[in-house]
Amino acid sequence: MTETADDLSAPLGQDKPRRKRRLRLPFTAMQLLAVLLGLFLVTFAGFAIFNKDPLGGEPMTRIAIKPTDKAADERPAAASHGSDAKHDGKPDTKEVPKQAGEQKTITMIDGSTGARHDVVIGAGESGSDKGGTASAPPPVMAGINPKLLEKSRYGMIPVVADGLKPYNVYAADADRAKAATMPVVAIVIGGLGVGAAKTNDAIMRLPPAVTLAFTPYGADPGKLAERARAQRHEIFLQIPMEPYDFPDNDPGPQTLLTSLSADQNMDRLHWHLSRLQGYAGLANFMGARFIATEPAMQPIMREAAKRGLGFFDDGSSPRSIASQAAANQAMPFGKGDIAIDVVPTPTEIDRALNKLESTARERGIAVGTASALPVSIERIGAWTKTLSDRGILLVPLTTAMLKSKSS
Repeated sequence: MTETADDLSAPLGQDKPRRKRRLRLPFTAMQLLAVLLGLFLVTFAGFAIFNKDPLGGEPMTRIAIKPTDKAADERPAAASHGSDAKHDGKPDTKEVPKQAGEQKTITMIDGSTGARHDVVIGAGESGSDKGGTASAPPPVMAGINPKLLEKSRYGMIPVVADGLKPYNVYAADADRAKAATMPVVAIVIGGLGVGAAKTNDAIMRLPPAVTLAFTPYGADPGKLAERARAQRHEIFLQIPMEPYDFPDNDPGPQTLLTSLSADQNMDRLHWHLSRLQGYAGLANFMGARFIATEPAMQPIMREAAKRGLGFFDDGSSPRSIASQAAANQAMPFGKGDIAIDVVPTPTEIDRALNKLESTARERGIAVGTASALPVSIERIGAWTKTLSDRGILLVPLTTAMLKSKSS
C-alpha cells in the first residue's frame, strides 16, 4: 500500500527515488583476503620459530680487536680462559688480553646464584677486582722465606729448598701432642680474597686456629693473606677447577679445565700459585669435574707435591680422586666432612656444627668447611668459644691432616 501511494504522489514525468544499495563484495573475495592474511601470519611465525639465531632478541655489540704485534698472536692458549668456554646462546663476556700489561674486564657469573663480579685481568699477569692493577707480578708478602720462592713468568711461586717445605714452614702452631690424645675439629673458611670486608671479618672475628682459604682473585689477595698470617691464621690457596656445568657456572679466569693439555693446565696453575705466598697447601675451588678426572688431576698433584705443598679436598665431589692421587705422591692430604653453611640460617648452621662435633667424637677428627657469610662467622665464632669445655680441640687444618695420616 505504501508503494502505491508513492507512485500516485510522484510528479508526472519523474521516476520515483531509488533506494541506495550497499556495495557488497562477493563472498569469494572475503575468503581471498582471509587466506592472504593467514599466509602472512604463518610466514612470520615460521621465520621467528625456525630462524637459527641464538642471540635473537638480545642486545648485541660488536667489537673489533686488532692484534698489536706478532707476539700477541703467538701467545699460548693457556693464557686465555674465555677461549675454552662454549657458546650457549649468551653473549660471551670474556675478552682475552692481547699484549703484556694490557688490562681487560671480564664478568664472572655464578651459575647457582646469578651473582656477577667484574674482574680485571692482565695478559697472564694478574687477576683483580675492578680498579686493581694488573701490570706487575704481585709483591712478595712479609714474613715469607725467600729460599722457598722460585721465579716464574707470572711471579714468585713456592719451591722446596734446603730440605724445607712450604707445608711445614707455613703450618700454624698447634699443640700436636694434645691433639693426638683428644678429638679434634678443623674448620676451613673458603672463598676469601674477593671482598675485603668479609675477608677481614673472617680474619679478625674467628680464632687463629681456623684455617682460611684464599682464591687467587681480588684487588690484592696477597695483602689480605698477609694480614691473616699476622693474626696467626694458617692459609691455603684455592685453585679454580672445572665444575660439571662449566661454563654456565664459571669459577673465574685461568680455571683448570679437563679439555686442556697438561702443559696448559700447568701454566694456569703457576699463574694461580704466583698470586700470593705463605700458603701451606692447595685446595679445590669448585671443580667437581676436574677433581674427578684422573688424567687432568694427576699432573696437578705431582706438581703440588714437588713444590712441598699439601692438598685439601673440600669434599663436594663424591667422585674425587684427590685422595688416591695424594697417596701416590706421599703428600699431606685432608678432606672436608661437613659443609657447615649449605643452608645459611643460624638454626641450620648450629645443626651442622653439632654434627661436626659428633663426628669428631666418633672418629677422633672432623673437618668442616664454610664461607665467610656474616651469619656463618657469627655462629662459628660463638660455637668455638665453648668447644674446649666440651672436650673437643679446635686445630688448624694441617694438624688435622697430620693426625689423620697417623691414625
